[in-house]
Amino acid sequence: MISLKGKKILFLSVSFFKYEKAIAKRLAEIGAEVDFYDERPSNSNLSKGIIRLNKNFYHLKINKYYNRILNEIQGKKYDYFFLIKGEAIPTFFLEKIKENNPEMGMIYYNFDPLSEYPNLIAHLKYFDKKFTFEYNDSVKYNIGFRPLFYLDEYKNLSRNHQPSDYDFVFIGSAHTDRYIVGEKIRAAADQLHLKSYFYYYAMGRIAFRLKKMIDKSLKQFDITKVSFDKLNHHQIIDFYKRTKSVLDINKPFQNGLTIRTFEVLASGRKLITTNFDIKNYPFYCPNNILVIDRENIHLDPDFFTTDFMEVDQEILYKMSLDSFIECLFDHNQDEYWNSFRKN
Repeated sequence: MISLKGKKILFLSVSFFKYEKAIAKRLAEIGAEVDFYDERPSNSNLSKGIIRLNKNFYHLKINKYYNRILNEIQGKKYDYFFLIKGEAIPTFFLEKIKENNPEMGMIYYNFDPLSEYPNLIAHLKYFDKKFTFEYNDSVKYNIGFRPLFYLDEYKNLSRNHQPSDYDFVFIGSAHTDRYIVGEKIRAAADQLHLKSYFYYYAMGRIAFRLKKMIDKSLKQFDITKVSFDKLNHHQIIDFYKRTKSVLDINKPFQNGLTIRTFEVLASGRKLITTNFDIKNYPFYCPNNILVIDRENIHLDPDFFTTDFMEVDQEILYKMSLDSFIECLFDHNQDEYWNSFRKN
């Protein structure tokens, strides 16, 4: 593992299920001095919606927030500026911090397709090192390709071998066609007498109802099957302890692998996924990973009768948070991750 001892890092990230906190904590554990800020001035459903729709409607609040950050870090010298996603960050802030720290390394990472957030493209030019979890974006915009990671809590779960209550579970946000696909998979599972559990999560009841009126994919969503309570990592791990496998339903326009992919495989559980691109990764193994067509659902009953095959330790390390940090702050891993691509 690399050492960042004595390195000063200004780290801004979108809030994503506290993974940003885990990254900041790990950076500090390996020696860095980290000043962390949420890249959004607020994480209320209204604020998120405005920023996503058109952040110009919110520019006064955004500018006030980022000017406050500039005042708080005034006079500080940083070795790195590290940004994850950057939906709200204004151009003047990027220019000002670089002006104040001309030798500072600028590092960017995105875990969403740029086609979904085209406004982020204009800021790529401010960064020395930039990475995406989406292979097609890495080619199109000539940026580094680095998949997501797992936290060590999930790896430790592989030692747990208690009897399973479920053949598979699904835990995920309620968006796009997830409900439509999920219910088809649930029906297929019922026909095979497989035990399944689905946990659809939404940020807020009012926001979900409004989104349901606009998004045709959500109109079929039975709101009684939606939970508005966010599960923490300990609760998710408890579900993993009780299941043989986990279902992951990617966005239909997304090829990059979700963070759930890495957590599931690190935990020693099998993965069912609608993402065909997973076949281009070093950990792909038909025994552990069942790829299904969201348009033509078919579950192979034999998949649930065989044991999980352990992932090679070198590959498992490449999937880790430590490896993720090494890639961003030290040497990029394009050659490694791209070497497994078949198409």
